Amino acid sequence: MKEPPDTADVIVIGGGGSGLAAAAEAAGLGRSVILLEKNPQLGGSTGQSVGSVSASNTPHQHKLGIKDSPDEHFEDLGLFAGAMAPRDNLALRHILVEEATDTFKWLLSNGVVFMGPALEPPHRHPRMHNVVPGSKSYPYHLGRLCSRRGVDIRFSTQARSFIVENERVVGVVAVDENGTERHFRANRGIVLTSGDYSGGREMKARFASDLAATSDAVNVTNTGDGHAMALAIGASVVNGDLVHGPILRFVPPSRPSLISRIPPFTWVAKAATFAMEHAPQALVRPILMSFITTVLGPDPGLFKAGGILVNEKGQRFTNERENPACDLVSQPNGVGYIVLDSALARQFTAWPNFVSTAPNVAYAYLPDYKHNRRDIYHEASDAARLAERLKMDPQQLAASLQSGGPDGTGLTKAPFIALGPVKSYIVLTEGGVKVTERHEVVGAGDKPLVGLFAAGSAGQGGLLLYGHGHHLAWAFVSGRRAGRYAALTRPI
Repeated sequence: MKEPPDTADVIVIGGGGSGLAAAAEAAGLGRSVILLEKNPQLGGSTGQSVGSVSASNTPHQHKLGIKDSPDEHFEDLGLFAGAMAPRDNLALRHILVEEATDTFKWLLSNGVVFMGPALEPPHRHPRMHNVVPGSKSYPYHLGRLCSRRGVDIRFSTQARSFIVENERVVGVVAVDENGTERHFRANRGIVLTSGDYSGGREMKARFASDLAATSDAVNVTNTGDGHAMALAIGASVVNGDLVHGPILRFVPPSRPSLISRIPPFTWVAKAATFAMEHAPQALVRPILMSFITTVLGPDPGLFKAGGILVNEKGQRFTNERENPACDLVSQPNGVGYIVLDSALARQFTAWPNFVSTAPNVAYAYLPDYKHNRRDIYHEASDAARLAERLKMDPQQLAASLQSGGPDGTGLTKAPFIALGPVKSYIVLTEGGVKVTERHEVVGAGDKPLVGLFAAGSAGQGGLLLYGHGHHLAWAFVSGRRAGRYAALTRPI
């Protein structure tokens, strides 16, 4: 006998930043909410991000005497978009900048702590607020908010399709951790917050390119499930060809970094913020380096100075100053190593030659990688020993070294240093389903699909989010709004 569906006023699909915001908002209006998360934990891409939120007219700006406004923020977002500006959804851009301030205060009121703001041109004012101690703060604090408000969170439950009755989206078919099909029914509305499709090869091939399709994703669980579900009932994807990547990043460490082990409690974050603002850099810098050397990738300056990129066999295969990340995708296992000799290595021990940077936060140099990422820092007294250590063909590596250097005369001065493995990653995709200004998913004939809303990357709707801090700002702004509209939808 078939089990009856689990029923709630609002069903939320996805437990990242936008999903948690939607669920909390709907529950705050007194609605019953079920949140479906296919992973065994909350967070999504939000919990894996650098963690910055860009907003204007914030308490942090006021404290520094910065006078800013949503109108100026709106104009500066157009500068970030540049030649792509004609493809932007200006109505959604207005919503983002006008509601980011209130949403930023909402995050603060729920225990999230920020440093900053920092300036990122072409912003005319500092607007980038960096979360402390890290992006795990978002699922921790918003997850607690959802629990306090009675949200029923179903982990390891993957949504597969929508249930449509009488031209209204009324439910979701999902599969739980045991492989059992489950049906969930929404009395009022469903909010799709399933993230992007950076990890979905078929979706990337369909909307972006074969190169994007064969590139790994930072968040491998962002497979575009929600996009596919919406497309199956008549939705469309806007700006599906826009992807961030491939870009080079070092493979993540096998063990959690120091900063990721700091608990995201509010009092801890406030203490960390005070320390970072007032404590000696000698005490603060190791914590920042633990973060930067874990989540970021190599700066192109390494190649401009004469460093080379070789594959796992030791072969140099690309012009590193053009599109090395694109060329690395097709190499064996997609794996590469950045190789320097001692002369180049000395340049990357101090400003202005850094290996990695988080804008307006800190810079990481070779000694920082040697200390924090021993798994990807390799040094040897000669080319043969480096090849042996990396299990490369010594003759291939020697030939590659002879072809490198700042002027093409070779990397000749021992010892030699290799950084890697490095791989090409798609950080995120910009394509979201088309939505109205009320975040209703638009179906055939440009008519809203009654009962279905979308937020975050899934509901980006053509909005361009270039510049740090805008994807998270949109996740929280759109999530709260979509949860509110779903909660206020006429019941079945």
